[in-house]
Amino acid sequence: MGDIQLASAQIQVLQVLTIVVFSPLVSGAIAHLEARWQGRRGPRILQPYYDLAKLFSKETLVPEDAGWVFVVGPMVAFMCYMVVPLLIPVLTTYPMPLGYMGDILGGAFILALAGFSVALAAAETGGPYAQLGSSRAMTFGALIEPSILFITFTVALLTTTDLPYFEAAAARASLSQVIRPAHLLVALAFFLVVLNDTGRIPVETHSSTLEFGMIDEARTLEHSGPLFALLRWGSAMKQMILYVLLVNVFVAPWGLAGSRAAGSVLLAIVILLGKAFGVGAIFTVIDNSFSKLRLFKITEFMAGAFLLAILAVLVLYLGGG
Repeated sequence: MGDIQLASAQIQVLQVLTIVVFSPLVSGAIAHLEARWQGRRGPRILQPYYDLAKLFSKETLVPEDAGWVFVVGPMVAFMCYMVVPLLIPVLTTYPMPLGYMGDILGGAFILALAGFSVALAAAETGGPYAQLGSSRAMTFGALIEPSILFITFTVALLTTTDLPYFEAAAARASLSQVIRPAHLLVALAFFLVVLNDTGRIPVETHSSTLEFGMIDEARTLEHSGPLFALLRWGSAMKQMILYVLLVNVFVAPWGLAGSRAAGSVLLAIVILLGKAFGVGAIFTVIDNSFSKLRLFKITEFMAGAFLLAILAVLVLYLGGG
C-alpha cells in the first residue's frame, strides 16, 4: 500500500474525513477516561456514534417562535467545521491545493462564524436558558479574541508567515525553534485558549446543566433530532480541530506524511489520533484536578492567556525570544 500514490484531491478529502469520522471517537475516549478518573464505569468509547445514529433517526422539533435561522444555524456551523481542515496541516507536511485559501487567522474567523451561527440559532428559540448560554458564549468569545489575535501575530513574527503549513514547517526545521521562550509562551497561551474553547476551563464544566455555570449545553437545549446531532457532531469536530492546531502547529508538528504514499498518509492518521488522545488525556486531568471556580472568574483566566501572548511579543523583541 505504501507504493500507491494518492492525488492531492484525495488527500484533501481524506483530511476532512479524518476530522469528520474520528472526532466522535476522540470525544468518546475522553469521556470514558474522564469517567474512569472519577471512579465511574462511564460510557463506551463508541457511545458518541450510537448517540448520533439515534438522534438522526428522531424527528426534529422546532419551537413555535423560531424561524429559519434555528434550522440553518447548525448546518452552517457543521459546514464551517468541514472547511477548516482544508486550511491546516492535518495529515501532511506539504500544503494541500486549498491550503492557501486562508491563514491561521482566517481559520479562526471560520470557527468564530460557526460559534456565531450556533449562538444565533439558540437565541432564535426565545427560550431563556438558550439565550442565556448564547449570551455567555458570545461574551466570553469576545474576551478570548484579543488573545487569538496576539497569538497569531506572535507566531507570524516567529516564523515570518501566518500560513499554518509553513508555521509547522518552521517548528519542524529546528528543535531550537520549538524551545524558544517566545514560542513556548505563545504555545502556552494557545493551550489556554483550547482549554476554554473545548469547555475544559477550570471555571465551568463542559457538560454542566446548572443555570449558574452552563454555557455550551444551554445553547443546544432547544434542539432535537438531526439538528441536535449536527451540533453534537460539530462540537466534537471543533474539539479535534483545535487539538490538531495545538499539536501539529505549535507543540509537536511531527508524524505527518512527507509523501503522497498511501501507507504514509494512513500512518499519519494513526499518529494524529494518538496525539489527540494524549492531549485529551491531559485536558481531562486538568479538568478533574481543580475545583470549579465562580463564573465571573473566567475573565481572569482569559486575561492570563492574553498576558502570555503579550509577554511572548515582549520576550521576542526585548529578551532575544
